[in-house]
Parts: sequence; structure tokens; C-alpha cells
Amino acid sequence: MRTDPSLAHRPPDLTAASITVAGLVALAVAMGIGRFAFTPLLPLMLRDGTLSAAAGAEWAAANYGGYLLGAMTAAWFSGQPQRGLRLGLLGVALATLAVACMDGAVAPGWLGALLRAAAGVFSAWVMVCASSWCLAELARRQASQWGSWMYVGVGLGIMLAGGLAWLGGRQPARWLWLELGGLAVLGAVFALRPLRGSGRVGASAGWRMAPPPAAAAAASGGKRGQPALVLCYGLFGFGYIVPATFLPAMARQQVADPLVFGLMWPLFGLAAAVSVAAAARWLSGWPRRRVWALAQGVMALGTALPLLAAQGLWVLAVSAVLVGGTFMVATMAGLQLAREQAPAHATALLARMTMAFAAGQIAGPLLVRVLGAGRWAGWDALAWANAAATALLLMSAAWLWRAPAPAAVPAASPST
Repeated sequence: MRTDPSLAHRPPDLTAASITVAGLVALAVAMGIGRFAFTPLLPLMLRDGTLSAAAGAEWAAANYGGYLLGAMTAAWFSGQPQRGLRLGLLGVALATLAVACMDGAVAPGWLGALLRAAAGVFSAWVMVCASSWCLAELARRQASQWGSWMYVGVGLGIMLAGGLAWLGGRQPARWLWLELGGLAVLGAVFALRPLRGSGRVGASAGWRMAPPPAAAAAASGGKRGQPALVLCYGLFGFGYIVPATFLPAMARQQVADPLVFGLMWPLFGLAAAVSVAAAARWLSGWPRRRVWALAQGVMALGTALPLLAAQGLWVLAVSAVLVGGTFMVATMAGLQLAREQAPAHATALLARMTMAFAAGQIAGPLLVRVLGAGRWAGWDALAWANAAATALLLMSAAWLWRAPAPAAVPAASPST
């Protein structure tokens, strides 16, 4: 009796639920701490005098640049994503703890940016490798429907980091970095437990999708719209990143109490988690292009609200819900649409979209940095960045909504 070699490396007690939870926790650590922990801590570091607004923009841009580099180098682990997942989670934890150990009076100014760039690299490795390993294991168990729920971890991680900064906002920021580093260590230990005894998952994995012959023709036919998809995804990266980086700092301009302005980021994360779950449950039948367009249109409303003349804390709270509640939905819909548009060569299109997205993320904080502390026509740098984001999001959403759908492609079947 022959044994399926793909089963040789699978721990016998590993269930679809345990795989999904492991991926969820890994993404919570990578994105909630490695990518976005700096957002709720920025206003606290400004309060403590350990960081300037200009340096804060540089730290944010460094993290997004690191994420781009990590996405470009994650292919190193294509044959063994467990290795990339282990290295990425360990790296996120160590980089976070290292920020806590920095002494602003002694450490060089570039060190913090370097650590945030490293955290971005490690976060990208976790995102790619966790997706690769978890989706492969779920497909082997014929439980692929669980895969979407793994991405709820992004919103939960943001909510956890924001909640810690909110409840502990009267502590020095460096203590909060230390606490987040400890949580990253605990999360890494938990997420890596199911990987014990698991083997290689790469090009030989049985879950790989083999496109039918008609896919190549459909892909070449849809190439004319691919540059526009890449551009829309890059504009999405620019549009969401300004509130995703500076929303708590904008709230701090309204109220100095960290128990008040610190609530913005937990709201952002909660909205992200709930929206992903809701989209997986109720929007699975919608065309991906329309889901993406709707998400970017709602996001544009969220970036426009802080421009109101009678701005109050409630305006920023609604903005946090609108932007947080759409950015992960737009991410999922955009990547799914790329696979529909180019089923035979999805990797190349996804790579271009990821690069455009990362470039947009870098451009947002750099625009704030270039505009500086001055005011033009009564608006500061954050207001002008939000205005630009609103206009670009609305234009791209309109194009996505009106653009014709690609030709239907027969469903792919698992390779054997």
C-alpha cells in the first residue's frame, strides 16, 4: 500500500482550525506589531520628546521601504516557507525589543529608522510565508474556505497594539515598545507550534493550481487593463497610509489625554477585523472589481472627513472606522482580481501590484515630510496629504467601478 508523500510531513493532530489560528496569530504579530505598532506610539513618543515629527515620517517611510524589500526577497523561502515564517516572527520580536532599548540621548538618529526598516522586511516575510504554508495545509485538508479568516489577524493585531497603547498611554513610550516586544515573542511561540515536524511546502506542493489551456488566452486578453490595476493599487497604498500612520497624531492635536486620542487606533483595527469577516461572509459573490471600487470609495470618505473645518474628535473616530474598515477588504479584493485577470501568470502581476502599493505607502509619509511644518491656504501637511489621497482614491474607484469585467475563465483544478 503506497502512502501519499505529501502526508509524510503533516503532524497528525493538526486541524484546519489550528492552522487558521496559527496563521491568524502570525499575521497579528507581523502586521499589528511589525508594521503598525509605530502608529499609536508616534504621538506618545512626540509627547515624551524622544522623536520629532520629521523623524517620525522617516521611521514610517523606512518601515514601508523595508516591507517592499521583504516582499521582493520572500521568494528565497518559496521551497520552505516555514523557515521564512520562523525567521520573520523572530525578527519582528527582536526589532521591536531593540526599539525599546534605544536611548534617544545616546543612540544615533538613523538607528530607529533602520530597526523599523528591518521590522518591515520581517513582516513581509511573515505575510508571504504564513499565507503560503497555511493555505497549502488547508488545501491538503480540503478546507480552503478557512483561508480568508486567517486575514482577520491583521485587524486583531492592530487592535491589540492600539489597545495596549491606549490603556497604557500614560507610560513612557519605550515601556510600551518593550511590552509589545514581549507580546511578539509570545505570539511567535504560539504561531510556530504547529510547524513542528512539518516539511517543505513549495513548488511540489499538491495544492498548487494548474491553469487550464484557456487561461493563457484570457490572461493575454486582459493585459491591456493590467497597468491600470497596478496604478489603482498603488494609489490605494498612498490613500490609506496617511491616516494609517498619522491618525492618532491628528487626534492628539484635538485632545492631549492619551486615554482619548489613543482610542483612534483600536477603532481602526476593530473595523479592519470586522470588515474582513463581513466581506468573507456576505460579499463573496460580488465581482472583485466592484468590491474593490466600493472599498476605495468609502475609504475616500474617510480621508476627506479630517478636512472638515469644524473638525472634532468624533470626525477622526469616524475616519478611523471608514479607513480601517476598508483597507483590508481592498487588499483582498485587489489581489483576488489580479488572479482573475492573469490566472496563468498571476505572480508577475501580483509582484507589480505589491511594488506599486509599497511605493504609494512610501510616498505618503515622505509627502508629509517634504511639506514640513508650514501651512498653505490654511492647511497643514497632513491636511494636504489627506486631500491628495481623497482625490486619487475617488478617481481610481470610479475607474474600477466602470471598467469592463475580464473575460470569464474556466475554474482551475488542483494539480496532482
